Amino acid sequence: MSPDGGDGANAPVVVADEIATQLAFLAYLRGCVARKLEGVRDEDARRPLVPSGTSLLGLVRHLTAVERYWVRSRFAGLEAGPADDGFAVAGGDTVAATLAAYGEEAAHTDAVVRECGDPDQPLARGRHGLTLRWMLAHVLEETARHCGHADILRELLDGTTGR
Repeated sequence: MSPDGGDGANAPVVVADEIATQLAFLAYLRGCVARKLEGVRDEDARRPLVPSGTSLLGLVRHLTAVERYWVRSRFAGLEAGPADDGFAVAGGDTVAATLAAYGEEAAHTDAVVRECGDPDQPLARGRHGLTLRWMLAHVLEETARHCGHADILRELLDGTTGR
């Protein structure tokens, strides 16, 4: 059972403040994405399954880049490395290493967000008055959208469905 009272396969059961609620749903979605790679061989995870060239590993690499960009660069104002959307996958990329990198970035995101704790905190780099609240909503939206893409890619790969 997860700390939010959910079982990992169903939406979290959480009655908490705004930040805790958003982080619980983000953790749930990250877990859904990671489960899409369970039992998938590295070469299959790298394989693009749609004309756009998207692969399961590319989606996870992209979500890692999304969190790095929005949290490190835009929210915290840190240098986050070269701009890379993450979708490109190298021949040596593995499921284990890609998920580990995603997990490390997720832990960093969670720590930064919890340390701030103020949903009205403005982003260090940005215009239009964007706040931590907005950034979390955007990262949640991006993760949910690509989680759906991962569902489709996994089904195309081997017929596996479900959360």
